[in-house]
Amino acid sequence: MNIDDNHIFYTTPVSETYKGMRLDRYLAYALPDISRSRLQKLINDGYVSLDDNIVSDKDFKVRLGDSFVVVVPPPTDADPEPENIALDIVYEDEDLIVVNKPAGMTVHPAPGAYHGTLVNALLYHCQNNLSGVGGVKRPGIVHRIDKDTSGLLVVAKNDLAHQGLTEQFFVHSIERTYYAVVYGLPQPLKGTIEKNIARSRFDRKKMAVTENGGKTAITHYECLKTNNAAVSLIKCNLETGRTHQIRVHMASIGCNLVGDQTYVKSSKTQIKGLEPEVKNFVNTFPRQALHAASLGFVHPRSKQFMQFSVYFPADMHLLLDTCSLNLGYSLK
Repeated sequence: MNIDDNHIFYTTPVSETYKGMRLDRYLAYALPDISRSRLQKLINDGYVSLDDNIVSDKDFKVRLGDSFVVVVPPPTDADPEPENIALDIVYEDEDLIVVNKPAGMTVHPAPGAYHGTLVNALLYHCQNNLSGVGGVKRPGIVHRIDKDTSGLLVVAKNDLAHQGLTEQFFVHSIERTYYAVVYGLPQPLKGTIEKNIARSRFDRKKMAVTENGGKTAITHYECLKTNNAAVSLIKCNLETGRTHQIRVHMASIGCNLVGDQTYVKSSKTQIKGLEPEVKNFVNTFPRQALHAASLGFVHPRSKQFMQFSVYFPADMHLLLDTCSLNLGYSLK
């Protein structure tokens, strides 16, 4: 393919291999830097032509020797406003950015949280370095972590990265390691929780394990240290990435996360085996004690495996020290 300054793409003539293929599928092969969903929209909007004739049917069957012209309009401005918010950038290149998100920051604007989000901060930080995801000048959010969870996120800057990362999340090949401080001691100390997760029937703000329906959810966990079986430090590796997965899965085996205002049970405030001042500190911890410490993926352009890790933020570090759960070495 070729591209000029007017953002016009030209495909090479259709070969025998692709003859009879649906137009959107063929263009996805011919123009791999543009996502298939984006190509479908371009087709529908009349930006694809063959011999000066617009082809607006994605089901059009390409013929031997056909050469298509695809016009990609400049990205439009995103709705969220750029905001000058400091970010902890772990890695950045032309395609993607890895951020260590602090607890308390929402990832994406939503009702009640239109400002101060990670997206607002990224729009300001990246400014003219966003080539557009789906035709809009916005960062491509391919996964999320809860507002009150700290740790690593990877964000796409263009369609190529967005598509490549999304595919890896879809097939669950992304490596993600979390650390959590929980009430109690899991039994067994190491294992796999494989329980489907769905929206709670009783509280739409909650997720819940379910035997019927829901989405497959798999969490591999290991207890690294405990204090009198009252509180424990747990390492979790996600095979899937469902909403509130670790919080729901750990709660399902009786080990709610410390500080979790959504899933923790009031009975957990009566924990035994800790000094009064330690118990008070644990029970007043202001957010779920969960940190996304490690993230690994294949770079969509270079195809090289990349892995990043960050240590605990100050509040969790203090929680570990107070509960005598600090391992004395850096966690990876």
